Amino acid sequence: MPRAIVRAPGHDRSRSLGWMAVAWMEYFVVHGPGDVQGEPVRHGDEYTGFVVDCYGVDDDEGRLLYDSAFFSRPKGCDKSGLGSRIALFEAFGPARFAGWAEGGEVYRDPWGLGFEYVYEAGEPMGRPVKVPYLRIMATEEGQTGNVFDTIHFNLTDEASPLSQVPNVDVGLTRIILPDGGEIMPSTASSSSKDGGKETFVVFDETHLYNTPELRRMYATVTRNLRKRKRGSETWYLETTTMFAPGQDSVAERTYEEAEAIRDGRKKRGRARLMYDHRWGECKNLKDEQELRAALLDAYGDAMEWMDLESLVDDFYDLRNDSADGRRYFLNSRTVASDAWMDPDAWALCRRAEEIAAGDLVTLGFDGSIRDDATALTACRVSDGHLMLLGCWEKPEGPEGDGWQVDRESVDAAVARGATPATATAARLLNFTIDPFAWCNVRPSDDQGRAWSPAKMRSVPEPRGPAEYGEAARRSVVGAVAGRSGAPLRSGASVNHRVRRACWQLRAV
Repeated sequence: MPRAIVRAPGHDRSRSLGWMAVAWMEYFVVHGPGDVQGEPVRHGDEYTGFVVDCYGVDDDEGRLLYDSAFFSRPKGCDKSGLGSRIALFEAFGPARFAGWAEGGEVYRDPWGLGFEYVYEAGEPMGRPVKVPYLRIMATEEGQTGNVFDTIHFNLTDEASPLSQVPNVDVGLTRIILPDGGEIMPSTASSSSKDGGKETFVVFDETHLYNTPELRRMYATVTRNLRKRKRGSETWYLETTTMFAPGQDSVAERTYEEAEAIRDGRKKRGRARLMYDHRWGECKNLKDEQELRAALLDAYGDAMEWMDLESLVDDFYDLRNDSADGRRYFLNSRTVASDAWMDPDAWALCRRAEEIAAGDLVTLGFDGSIRDDATALTACRVSDGHLMLLGCWEKPEGPEGDGWQVDRESVDAAVARGATPATATAARLLNFTIDPFAWCNVRPSDDQGRAWSPAKMRSVPEPRGPAEYGEAARRSVVGAVAGRSGAPLRSGASVNHRVRRACWQLRAV
């Protein structure tokens, strides 16, 4: 089951207000507008676990461990419904720490509606949020979104238990809570007009937050959460389906933040993100059994109410884009239609294998000096197998201050990779380079080691096939060899520099 979860070190599900939260939701909340409108809410193990994780508290003061949570699932998984239930608990339920239970203490709802919850020994007890202000974010003007619609339904439908809570003033654009506070839908244009009081925010479908206006809205509202006093323990929830890569959506940025935490690359600040992303991997969409298994993986508990056959039919409908199907129904990361490889296919075919002596290879180099990464890779011509020969990346946090790539190390790696074939080396067919800042390193800066303009040589453009081999043999790539050739001129036009920066070294 492909699933990525990021939690705080020492996270303990027994130390959570989430057990109370789930019981409260299942007693008070019903489904909003739709096929199951008005029916009681029930949570399986997967959704229960997410709520419990969101409300994890520390052992010292019982403070919430997380200031943000991210829930990523395919279309149809009731993500908006889950957001509305958590919002209602934040508005009306005992959502903040009030002490540790000795065992047997009973919470009863303050409205006499019959809800009781018995705490176990060592379990955190809850109290209501003091003056809760909830903002439910929408992406378009004139619409309140599924989350607010479900909240509104629960507070107005006569059959819903929460409609019996006294002194709630429910409007179409604002809900005034009994003891102060409010629930309000908000759009990009209105988010900056008032704010700073929020205790909880729901950002629904953040893969759609891909415009400058929506990204500014997200930034403004999350900053507002920091304005409340420390005791408010403000936080926010993101729900989403997989983002379209390259759009720089909020969901994509959160995904990258989670990856940095998982990989240990986040050095500054506290990692207070609770991240839960589930997806299905299908290398070959034409294999129906493999697709079915991937859909079951992606949907998890939600498959209880989904129609598997309809999902399969959708993938095989020629009118639909398979990349969209991967995103929406497998919740899998996709790439543009002209991309070199799909990430799932890459993950499934990955193998630990080194290129052997005598193999015919090509090399690829992407270079930088300070703020980016430098990498050298080899690709075996016979089957396309890739091998990373070296990667030099700026460290995160204070370790990256003043960092520069170790040019001697890079130089040595290139020399090893591009040296003519020997009994222990691969045979080099082609070397393609994007050196970027390496083109402009001054001789006085390179300490006689790096690829300076004095040492870099480009291949003169051949006038015919017969000249190409001779031009390649006379070329010099970095410090690998020091033969003659036309030096790269830093004053050339951008297009010319890019073209001239891509040398071709061929063994012919």
